[in-house]
Amino acid sequence: MTSDNNKLKLLSAGAVKGGVAQLAAEFERATGQGVAMDFLPAPELRDRIAAGEAADVVILPQSMMDESAASGKVVAGSRALLGRSRMGVAVHANAPTMDLGNAESFKRLALGASAVVHNNASSGVYAAKLLEKLGIAQTLGAKIIVVKSGAAVMEYVAEHPTDAIGIAQISEIMVLVAKGCAVRLAGPLPDEIQNSTTYFAAVTAQGGARQTADALVRHLTTPAAKTAFAATGID
Repeated sequence: MTSDNNKLKLLSAGAVKGGVAQLAAEFERATGQGVAMDFLPAPELRDRIAAGEAADVVILPQSMMDESAASGKVVAGSRALLGRSRMGVAVHANAPTMDLGNAESFKRLALGASAVVHNNASSGVYAAKLLEKLGIAQTLGAKIIVVKSGAAVMEYVAEHPTDAIGIAQISEIMVLVAKGCAVRLAGPLPDEIQNSTTYFAAVTAQGGARQTADALVRHLTTPAAKTAFAATGID
């Protein structure tokens, strides 16, 4: 299928929005083929795909792409690696420099914050488990704020100057920084508690414009595309 006005429809995880939006715009200029994009938190994306929402291209975390491949929702052989997103800490743009050299310094930062914010998507699930693993979830209690999306994490931190922190994918932090949100990346999570999510693109099995959709997937995975993704926090 193609959507209204003969545009390709692309459903994507929100963490790769910065690079995908830029590369899709380049694809449109080069080919004249429009692309309608919808960026969603992973749980909502899973629900919409499971409900049979039609699209031409999907961009999913590895686990969700594995599910889609197993159920025949994507074309065998069209799956292509986009890159990996790591987790980081977002703070208000005016917050002082913070030490994130190891897990202990992260614990001190979290315990001293007025709020520790994460979403309820895949990165947020990891953040919740991390706080439990570090033994600080119970101490933090109501200071743990759960929001719907990565963007909402940054918006909360921006609205609570200097003392709230957000745990999110670095790529999502960078997207909001580029949009002028009053946050900055304090740094990646320390290596010993880091988590990365790998993203893939694929052509859907129900799409009616497979050749054009495949061309878009290839455009998203060129060496130049990898450079563009790296600039948005996807390596």
